[in-house]
Amino acid sequence: MIDFLQAAAPAQPQPGFMQQYSFIIMIGLMVLVLWLFMWRPEAKRRKQMQAFRDGLKKGDKIITAGGIYGTVKEVKETTLLIEVDGNVTLRIDKNMVVADNSDLQRQ
Repeated sequence: MIDFLQAAAPAQPQPGFMQQYSFIIMIGLMVLVLWLFMWRPEAKRRKQMQAFRDGLKKGDKIITAGGIYGTVKEVKETTLLIEVDGNVTLRIDKNMVVADNSDLQRQ
């Protein structure tokens, strides 16, 4: 008798492809959007900044991360010697240079 009831019960429909994988597809789309709008532009900006720092030469006007304006007097592998005012010089890490002062003065 129990076999008869189980056989007579309607079969449950199988969920479709979209119902099974919609969560995975949504997560994948969210990761793609994050990559397109956040990670890729940040990596591009980082490469541009590194190229700018590698291209620094004597006489360039710069701004440090601390807001100090100066002129490059000496370039070494990881440091710069900058003249701030008169005979005042500072040795700073290259990674602390954030902008080129000459571009800002033109605007």
